[in-house]
Amino acid sequence: MNWGIFEALLSGVNKYSTAFGRIWLSLVFIFRVLVYVVTAERVWSDDHKDFDCNTHQPGCSNVCFDQFFPVSHVRLWALQLILVTCPSLLVVMHVAYRKAQEKKHQEAAGEDGGRLYLDPGKKRGGLWWTYVCSLVFKAGIDVTFLYVFHSFYPKYILPPVVKCHLAPCPNTVDCFISKPSEKNIFTLFMVVTAAVCILLNLMELSYLVSKRCRECLAARRVQTTPTGRYPDCVTASCEQNDLLLGDLIFLGPDAHPPLMPDCPGDYVKKTVV
Repeated sequence: MNWGIFEALLSGVNKYSTAFGRIWLSLVFIFRVLVYVVTAERVWSDDHKDFDCNTHQPGCSNVCFDQFFPVSHVRLWALQLILVTCPSLLVVMHVAYRKAQEKKHQEAAGEDGGRLYLDPGKKRGGLWWTYVCSLVFKAGIDVTFLYVFHSFYPKYILPPVVKCHLAPCPNTVDCFISKPSEKNIFTLFMVVTAAVCILLNLMELSYLVSKRCRECLAARRVQTTPTGRYPDCVTASCEQNDLLLGDLIFLGPDAHPPLMPDCPGDYVKKTVV
């Protein structure tokens, strides 16, 4: 699998992420993808070949291996890493869509037609919801795979010896797993890093929601200000109020609004895409 292309696609996520998102991305690539590519594939490369049972009955070792290893660790981790990073690609695609719309608007309206988005990469409107949903999906995918691993391998531990009595084994036979201690170390490492990634996703989600709630409260206080006493537009509250209206822009050949309008929302158009 070409992980270089995979890394190049996700590198753009770093530009549109918060500090928690950048830490999550670094953790995924350094402690999950690189560990998977460099070590995990080699540790599990001989799991079937070195799975020995104390019998020479044909087919016995195969059915016993299938019973205790229904899905390979390596394949489950590969699927997990792919699925957990796909929501981040949706954020990049949404930003690319915004940039394409902005380019079309500039070509159609010209330089005097204003801008469709003040900043296509700023998490406002629909992009904010896309980013929040991506955090929920990433945390949900990691939780699901941790549950699947625990279902297949209780406590995420591989025993050195397993007993099997499935046909065509003549009786209960002992089967020996290759390098169980090394595999347990890598399994626990991947489980811990997945748990840390879940925690980072939840922290980032809490940060975004709390920040938006604070901005909404600040905007409500500004909106309750009596007409004629509107605060100075250089204050932070006024800036937050404008941002909550979406990507506020001036469109069309209309005259520019006064510098100190009583109702700034009357002079702007917005987009939440």
